[in-house]
Amino acid sequence: MSTEDIYLNNPLHGLKLDEMINQLVDHYGFEILAAYLNLKCFSTNPSVASSIKFLKKTEWAREKVEAFYLYQYKSLPRASDEQFQLPPRKRIIPAHHKAKAPAELSLEDAERLRLKRAEKARRRNATPKNPWGK
Repeated sequence: MSTEDIYLNNPLHGLKLDEMINQLVDHYGFEILAAYLNLKCFSTNPSVASSIKFLKKTEWAREKVEAFYLYQYKSLPRASDEQFQLPPRKRIIPAHHKAKAPAELSLEDAERLRLKRAEKARRRNATPKNPWGK
């Protein structure tokens, strides 16, 4: 098996950024993408062209969108901890993991997720850190 063959089950394999963005926008629209991904390219004067331009220059944002594509749009099971550390395009998707119908997403669910993340961050930041590790 060649190195390239191990990535063949990854839906991002061979997928161009513009194709991915068009699929996501056609299915979810900019409002849902903005709510779930919290990227200005989807909320402030959004367009496919401006989103692609931003994502080509901004690796962390592109990886965030690619992960959304894999786990929301393609509904793949969450990657192993080891694979999750890799960029989405470098992840090896096991052959028994098959893409499914896109997840049904709503603005209400996005808001609940945002509040849950904010609460988790608040609790994490409120925990006093002991500089001596005790």
